[in-house]
Amino acid sequence: MSSRTKIVIGGVAIGLLAYLILPWWISALIILGAIGLPVASYLMLDPSQRKRVRAQGRKRLGS
Repeated sequence: MSSRTKIVIGGVAIGLLAYLILPWWISALIILGAIGLPVASYLMLDPSQRKRVRAQGRKRLGS
């Protein structure tokens, strides 16, 4: 299992635990923040940097 997969599984577990312990709207904010942060970071890149990031993902898929 890759380290990225472990991080995703841990994030889902924390989100579910927060959903059970905290009020639903705080849990929703945590989940939206976890989704929104990487999206916002990607959108802040230049077009050339986005192209490089996409190329990295394709390179890993072939290996």
